[in-house]
Amino acid sequence: MSQSARIEAVQDAVQRPGRTVEWPQHGNRPAYISEIYGQNVFDLKSLQQTLPKPVYARFIQQIKGRMSIDRPTADAVAHAAKVWAMDRGATHFTHWFQPQTGTTAEKHDSFLTLKTVISNGIEETSAIDAFSGSQLLQSEPDASSFPNGGMRTTFEARGYTIWDTTSPMFLRKGPHSTSILYIPSVFISYNGEALDEKTILLRSAEVLSTAAVKLLNVLGDKETKRVYATLGTEQEFFLIDRALYNLRPDLKITGRTLVGTVPPKHQQLEDHYFGQIPSRVLATIAEAELELYKLGVPVKTRHNEVAPNQFEIAPIFEEASVAVDHNLVLMETLHQVAHRHKLKVLFHEKPFKGVNGSGKHCNWSLSTDQGDNLLDPTIKPETNYRFLLFLVATLDAVHKHGGLLRASIASASNEHRLGANEAPPGIVSAFLGEHLTEVLDSIVDKRDVRNFSQPHLQTVKVGGTVLDLKVSTLPTIARDLTDRNRTSPFAFTGNKFEFRAVGSKQSPSFPTVLLNASVAASITAITEELVKQKGSKPEPSIDDILIVVRKFITSSKSIRFEGNNYSEEWVVEAEKRGLPNIKQCPVAFRQLLAAEHSNLLTKLGIMTTEEIHSRFHILMEKYAKDLVIEGNTLKNMIMQGVLPAAFAFKKELTDLVVSQKNLGLEISTLPEMKTLKTITTLTTTLQTAAEKLASIIDRVNALEGSEEQGELAGAELTVALEEVRHASDALELYVSDKQWPYPKYTELLF
Repeated sequence: MSQSARIEAVQDAVQRPGRTVEWPQHGNRPAYISEIYGQNVFDLKSLQQTLPKPVYARFIQQIKGRMSIDRPTADAVAHAAKVWAMDRGATHFTHWFQPQTGTTAEKHDSFLTLKTVISNGIEETSAIDAFSGSQLLQSEPDASSFPNGGMRTTFEARGYTIWDTTSPMFLRKGPHSTSILYIPSVFISYNGEALDEKTILLRSAEVLSTAAVKLLNVLGDKETKRVYATLGTEQEFFLIDRALYNLRPDLKITGRTLVGTVPPKHQQLEDHYFGQIPSRVLATIAEAELELYKLGVPVKTRHNEVAPNQFEIAPIFEEASVAVDHNLVLMETLHQVAHRHKLKVLFHEKPFKGVNGSGKHCNWSLSTDQGDNLLDPTIKPETNYRFLLFLVATLDAVHKHGGLLRASIASASNEHRLGANEAPPGIVSAFLGEHLTEVLDSIVDKRDVRNFSQPHLQTVKVGGTVLDLKVSTLPTIARDLTDRNRTSPFAFTGNKFEFRAVGSKQSPSFPTVLLNASVAASITAITEELVKQKGSKPEPSIDDILIVVRKFITSSKSIRFEGNNYSEEWVVEAEKRGLPNIKQCPVAFRQLLAAEHSNLLTKLGIMTTEEIHSRFHILMEKYAKDLVIEGNTLKNMIMQGVLPAAFAFKKELTDLVVSQKNLGLEISTLPEMKTLKTITTLTTTLQTAAEKLASIIDRVNALEGSEEQGELAGAELTVALEEVRHASDALELYVSDKQWPYPKYTELLF
């Protein structure tokens, strides 16, 4: 790439006219968000308006798991959905599912069918629009073409997508002002094995609900019939101009920059976080929000993040399976809308070295069908025994199965972020805050909770306190029970836990599955202890509850940490506590196969042994492939771009030195000569590093098994990639700007 192409791309980015999208009107005023929210969703309200009452009642019973859907009900729902969708311009439908690729998949089928009638011995064929219950219920994609860990082959390729009735159908834009009806679905093999992210998520939700309802029943709650995990995902991402993006092969192929030095100014002034959103970015996010509102995605906040050109958008909490669907819709919508604004959205966890990467903070809690949040401490958490039981169940889950949680967030891309001073380390711990820590300590010590309402500046007391700012024109504010520890991978934040280690690019499904499973097992263990403790009494006494709570507080204490998770002191302390510090993906993936973790998943019925091994091999294979793709991309960029640029600059310097030598000048002290020597050394180092990289790639590719490939890639390929980058970045500081082949960080980020 020439300098002129870079200059042209930068000029295009600066001079690009903005795209304007008008906000919908309601009469002669702008529409309220509530008036457009969900208008492209075929929800229960839409069904109720179109289905006969008995059919609707049967469908509701099916959603609640009390009966199987029958053919007449499926046909009625399919007809109602078809009419609704076609009235809004739909020409096609698709079973929308989530294979183990980290993205979604879809195949579009039209509503068109041909009907042949024989009249007077003559066949007459006419076109009609049709959509049957069987078409709604399932479809049949080729399972061997998706990641399956060896469970499907090209001669055993059959798989099924099956309608997930718990997630509503929705419409998305198609070509020529048409629409497509999306049917959220699960994806299984011919033998019923889960080949996707959603099947095991729905299984884990059932298991969690069953366990939680049993505990509530023991406590005397006979009204609650269902408990579900809620999820709120804070989606971080970068936005850069598409013209510059197209000039970076590494961004196009791998999603991150494989070469590039940090500019003099990046995030060190701390002036980007919560700063004014650039107008072009704001227009992009606002247009995406408009589409998301229509799709029933409850986006709530948008703001600048810490790094330049980094942003965040976050929704209101929803039931976990729907929240996962909505997060994937949000990511796809941002991609599409950014394209219209000639921007590129980057979801990679570490697209730029030297500045903060992106995460997807998953805020997880438990709610009942009665509207109660089981992790709400209320005004006096020390006497909210239901809260205490579910709190210690969650802590026990993290303590016993922290390795599973670490496996759930492991990937080649997230590996760049975890352990840096921007994201939690490879050590899984939990943060509760000063007040809840005191509550648990007081229970263990069998004493009263220390009074939190007496200190100097009115610190935290039970239920929060008023904070006097000593400025008469400012209102008093309520202070939360706990501060926020942004270094903790699993922090309690008021009435929920925030799982901060999840990668921005990955689906939040698998982390939620393993968290649900771990907590369900701990709830079951607590229920068994409580039943044993209460004996023949109809309900446990307060003393019975405190005995059980005290036992689980004590056994899980090592997982709790209130300090700086980024510090070296914590690494040392965690080792003393016996907490694993898992730094590389192959080690993390192997946690799935550990007996205590695999037995948990199989015993609960969330995954079979075959499904666990399949997922392990898929994860390991993808890890190795991602690194090999990065290696080949970097090798090509060096050989075809960086080294030729360095050689061209070296020739210029050589010609300059020779010309001055011909004039009789002493060249040994010339700055040109000094730079020439440096360039020569750096190009030699880079050439050697690139050749070493190519050799390691060949060795990885020569191995047969995914496990062996992943091990070698993690041990050697990651190191070789960094060595090549280090040499290339050093050259970037010396090679003439006019000869550097790729857009630099200054151009990409500012």
